[in-house]
Amino acid sequence: MSKYHIYGIGAALVDTEIEVSNDDLKNLNIDKGLMTLVDEVRQKELGEYLSGHLTASKRASGGSGANSIIGANYFGANNFYSCKVSDDSNGDFYLKDMANAGVTCNKNDQRISSESNKGVTGKCLVLITPDAERTMLTHLGISATLSENELDLSAAKNSQYVYLEGYLVTSPTAKAAAIKLRETAEANNVKTAISLSDPGMVEFFGTGLKEMIGNKVDLLFCNEHEGMGFVGAKTVQEAAEGLKQYARAFAITLGSKGAFVFDGNKFHNIAPHPVKAIDSNGAGDMFAGAFLYAITHGHDYARAGQLASRASAEVVSDFGPRLRPEQHKQILKSVLG
Repeated sequence: MSKYHIYGIGAALVDTEIEVSNDDLKNLNIDKGLMTLVDEVRQKELGEYLSGHLTASKRASGGSGANSIIGANYFGANNFYSCKVSDDSNGDFYLKDMANAGVTCNKNDQRISSESNKGVTGKCLVLITPDAERTMLTHLGISATLSENELDLSAAKNSQYVYLEGYLVTSPTAKAAAIKLRETAEANNVKTAISLSDPGMVEFFGTGLKEMIGNKVDLLFCNEHEGMGFVGAKTVQEAAEGLKQYARAFAITLGSKGAFVFDGNKFHNIAPHPVKAIDSNGAGDMFAGAFLYAITHGHDYARAGQLASRASAEVVSDFGPRLRPEQHKQILKSVLG
């Protein structure tokens, strides 16, 4: 049996959430609902502008792929995560937080102080508007230099799935690492999964995402806007047909309308779990993490979709991209018995 259920790769970001108004976004000239890369100077300017606002959550280790891996871990999976942090306080915090979540990280117990580790650990300001939409301003820091050096290919070969974070497409070295990881998985009969991550990634880095996908991945995650944009479709149904070219199976999240899942043979309409949305940050990440947990633990795609729908709904009902550990147990019991 494989040692790890999921091997993930993605940016290592320390997240801070802040409540803002739509006027704040306009004043700051920020595109709502997207992830925007910013440099350290710009992020500092934004932090100063927003310093008087309510911080909605404590800092936490994040990044899209990390959120999914942590979520799956709390459900009961045993996972590995490749990332890159610097020798600074945020880097120390990040690795300790991941370890506390039970995730094995590359070099988290033998991080080497060298030129390659100098710089700053990535940070993300997550701006939450009253309609629960999240807008992310990300300074990748040292994550921009994530590369094949951070891969543990022996761990990848000993996993059920490798999971690629779509945001990696913005960095040439990180994209190359993701492709190397996917190719290694394919050569060793390890299943492959990817998230398209963000409409902006689809719009501006679509070609790179297709390079990361290669011939075809086993499982693809996206929301309806990402799916339609990726294949140039006007409806979710058209997107679903188009995605068959890139993935053997996929899950399209539909927000308050649930999800649309293709298991390789048939489609499943996944019902939503109605909640009052407060913060959409991490909803898609939790969906992917819960889904991957379920299918690596013997559940079919319909049941996996039900668990993922419930878990992602619980995430948006409170601030922050994660659930508490005890919430995972409650959700598991209520959905999977």
